[in-house]
Amino acid sequence: MIVLVVFMLITAVMDLSLPLFQKYAVDTFIIPKTTDGLSKFILIYSLALLLMTLSVNIFARIAIVIEMYIGKDLREEIFEHLQKLSLSYYNQTPVGYILARTMSDTNKIGTMIAWGLVDVFWSFAYVIGAFAAMMSLNFKLAMVVMSVVPFMAIVTAYFQKKLLVSGRRLRKVNSKMTGNFNEGITGARTSKTLVIEHKNLDEFKSVSFEMESTAVRMAKLNAIYIPIIVFFGSVTSSIVLARGGQLTMNQVIQIGTLSAFLSYAINIFEPIQNLARIYSEIVSLQANIERVTELLDMEPLINDSQEVVEKYGDNINPKKENWEHIKGEIEFKNVTFKYPDGDEEVLKNFNLHIKPGTNVAIVGETGAGKSTLVNLVCRFFEPTEGEILIDGVNYKERSQLWLHSNIGYVLQNPHLFSGTIKENIQYGNLDATDEQVVKAAEIVSVDKIAQKLEDGYESQVGEGGDKLSTGEKQLISIARAILADPKIFVLDEATSSIDTELESLIQKGISYLLKGRTSFIIAHRLSTIKKADIILVVKDGKIVEQGTHENLIKAKGYYYTLYTKQFEEEQTFEVLK
Repeated sequence: MIVLVVFMLITAVMDLSLPLFQKYAVDTFIIPKTTDGLSKFILIYSLALLLMTLSVNIFARIAIVIEMYIGKDLREEIFEHLQKLSLSYYNQTPVGYILARTMSDTNKIGTMIAWGLVDVFWSFAYVIGAFAAMMSLNFKLAMVVMSVVPFMAIVTAYFQKKLLVSGRRLRKVNSKMTGNFNEGITGARTSKTLVIEHKNLDEFKSVSFEMESTAVRMAKLNAIYIPIIVFFGSVTSSIVLARGGQLTMNQVIQIGTLSAFLSYAINIFEPIQNLARIYSEIVSLQANIERVTELLDMEPLINDSQEVVEKYGDNINPKKENWEHIKGEIEFKNVTFKYPDGDEEVLKNFNLHIKPGTNVAIVGETGAGKSTLVNLVCRFFEPTEGEILIDGVNYKERSQLWLHSNIGYVLQNPHLFSGTIKENIQYGNLDATDEQVVKAAEIVSVDKIAQKLEDGYESQVGEGGDKLSTGEKQLISIARAILADPKIFVLDEATSSIDTELESLIQKGISYLLKGRTSFIIAHRLSTIKKADIILVVKDGKIVEQGTHENLIKAKGYYYTLYTKQFEEEQTFEVLK
């Protein structure tokens, strides 16, 4: 930054010197009609141009480096910070919000700091230098030029404000249009099945028309503003020529002085325009900076203590050598919990002891709050009161990464990362060998999927795994969990939306994962969890019953009602088939 400013000032000084070279040439060579000393003048003038060219080249290169590195550093800082934020942040924050701050805002900040700095220093240096030069050449003519500046400043401020408002609106509409593009592409299949292409087109045309109107308004404002500025420059030049010409005829000043003065008078308006434009951009940039700093200042909902970080490391720099082996014993001890954005207590003085290898099923109607218990076990949330013990130790006394590294989580709608089948399985254990990956894949028959594809395990799965069926993605996610070899396993029942052909393979993989592991199954089909060691029944976000399948059926409570209702629905469905 310092080097950039230095070479920017050198460039401004050289810009200011050119009219003085012009004055010297007119007074020394043109008016006297002589070439004496011309060679020396050409040499010095050429050196000055060379110095200016080099300084422009250097500051331009440095500005590009600053722009790129500020954007890079900010994006890396944000991305690293995002890895530390709690899961609840992602549940509450739209993806577009995060992407805009990570990409668009950081780019604008980098561009403005690099090139805005260039323009600010050059403009200030040139304006001050030009006024000083004009004052030294002729004080009265300098005051004539300065008298025009306030009027120009008022006009510039007015139009820059209008242009700023239009510019903000244009960026907003552009984001809206990008969103329409994105929705049109990602939702193409749904649009075609619902036959709403015409509606999508009408909405896009509406946004496109709004963008066109806003862009045209900006163009019209510029079409008025620029000629007005040119007019002020022309008026000033005319006054300088008229007054300066009279002074020259009266031999008060020389023609060379008038020539240099005229150059300053014409060129001084560009840096003044630059300063007005940069001021408006800085005002606009404030919103970008606030959005980025707001994200960077966002504190994770769940934090490890300093003592825990020192011993176990953090998410980015773990100290795995200090990690204890986990058995899978879990105990809820007088746990009371309410969500950060809620007032009602979901759990109150809840106690539950889960021995290693216990299979816990969580059931309830849609939206009843079945994920609450799992979120607490995974430490995506922490108890409001009480404590949760893992192997007899409060899990706050160990790192989040230690716990998460020992938890396998298979979602109902699995997510695959862009890449190959092999790479997606290997996410379960980045240190795993190819043989271990293949073995995990074979346990759940992912090898059969790979064999059907041209590149086998090196086949690309597409964005989010969209080149594979839901069942195939589910099998790969289970193979990934098998490779991770977790001591605690969470399953958001993976077979609720899978075709029967793949269901048996998925059940085989799940059975393998459940053996000898503490597991939590969020059940959608109650017939699949009859053999669970403990069934927790959730209603309105609270656990209302718990026990084995047989005990809960005998009690004829809420679980009995859910089970018989679902059983009747399944029987009716079988008859209709």
